[in-house]
Amino acid sequence: MADTREHILAATHGPIVVREWHRREPHYLALVVHGYGEHSGRYEEVAGVLNAHGAAVFAPDHTGHGKSSGERVVIEDFEDVVTDVHAVAELARAAHPDVPLVMVGHSMGGLISARFAQRYGDELTALVLSGPVIGDWALPRRLLALDEIPDTPISPGALSRDPEVGSSYAEDPLVWHGPMKRPTVEAFTRALDTVSKGGDVGPLPLLWLHGDEDRLVPLTGSRAGVQELRGDRLTEHIYPGARHEVFHETNKAEVFEDLVRFLDDVLKR
Repeated sequence: MADTREHILAATHGPIVVREWHRREPHYLALVVHGYGEHSGRYEEVAGVLNAHGAAVFAPDHTGHGKSSGERVVIEDFEDVVTDVHAVAELARAAHPDVPLVMVGHSMGGLISARFAQRYGDELTALVLSGPVIGDWALPRRLLALDEIPDTPISPGALSRDPEVGSSYAEDPLVWHGPMKRPTVEAFTRALDTVSKGGDVGPLPLLWLHGDEDRLVPLTGSRAGVQELRGDRLTEHIYPGARHEVFHETNKAEVFEDLVRFLDDVLKR
């Protein structure tokens, strides 16, 4: 069983919790960046794969999410979250200096990770984006056009074809099951624009994973963002029939194989 630890880190808007899946003398560091309304604990299986592959894995709960402080799901400026994630990277490097750092971001975490790569790309060895909220994501502007944001939580069935994933999500007390909040929706629109104008990632190897039945973050919109972000080394895997959370999908073994193959090529151990 993995040695799992928790750290409390001073962040821009109060303390945040960081999970660590410890590994002595790791070959590399993996920083996992979760999505909207969820928390890092939902990435136990991803962390296990990376841990077994040789990584020490670190994953924060963003402000307002999971076990971290802050009003639930309120993010007023994604630049602050990127700064927080950079502090997590520094925590990881302090524990394990002089090993490569890989970032894995899902959904909203993909937006944060993309911006991290634009700000701190020289500190990364590889960037992995799963169903990333980049490019032409229409939802925020649609919501802001309404007088009141509807109380419509994420449908658990939109996450995966595996019904157990939806059931676990629906019953998870650390997941937010309420409506999106206006300050966060406004922050999404600004961050999408910032990343769109922020430039490509140059020589940084980029892996893009997406389900072609993703109704939460549609494939075509993300593709526009990937094309803006991509540099010299893009690898993409689009999974037929898969929904939003490819790491929790019925074909997750295939997804993990693609992830590990990409990392093997990048790290060339």
